[in-house]
Amino acid sequence: MGKIEWAMWANEQALASGLILLTGGIVGVAGQFRGWEFAAYAIAAGAFVCLLEYPRGKRNKGTSVERTGQYCFTVCVKSFGPLTRNYYVRAFLHAAICVPGGFMLATVLGCVCLGIASLIYLVAAIRGEKWEPILPRETETRKPVGESIKQPPQNPPPRPPAEMRRKRVDDLEGAA
Repeated sequence: MGKIEWAMWANEQALASGLILLTGGIVGVAGQFRGWEFAAYAIAAGAFVCLLEYPRGKRNKGTSVERTGQYCFTVCVKSFGPLTRNYYVRAFLHAAICVPGGFMLATVLGCVCLGIASLIYLVAAIRGEKWEPILPRETETRKPVGESIKQPPQNPPPRPPAEMRRKRVDDLEGAA
């Protein structure tokens, strides 16, 4: 059985929880709920978490698909060096960020989701994973399509195997 890449799951969970925290904060501030100051904090914390978690990390194995527009965020996150690459730091940072969100009903769901993301990041850190940025690949030089195709097929599909086509040509010559 394959090895689970916990950081990938933590990244998706943290990004979703950042959006939920941001939405709960907007609802709390717009509704002027009691303790709306916690909702204002949740807006700032949710935006910070989304900016931190938007760039996906490179997978250890297989293909890494980056998100649309990820490159500019990757440069920002990469500039902080070991503070953003180390998953122990991310786990404790998310755990600390989610605590004030628990004091208001509108932000409690984002708080719980961010706490779960923090635990998943802790598992990733214990297993020795770290964040590596997905950088743009150098373009590979490919042969033009025209060079690889010698002659296009003459008859429409479905085409019989090559051996059958040769026999038919030989049969036609023998019959003539």
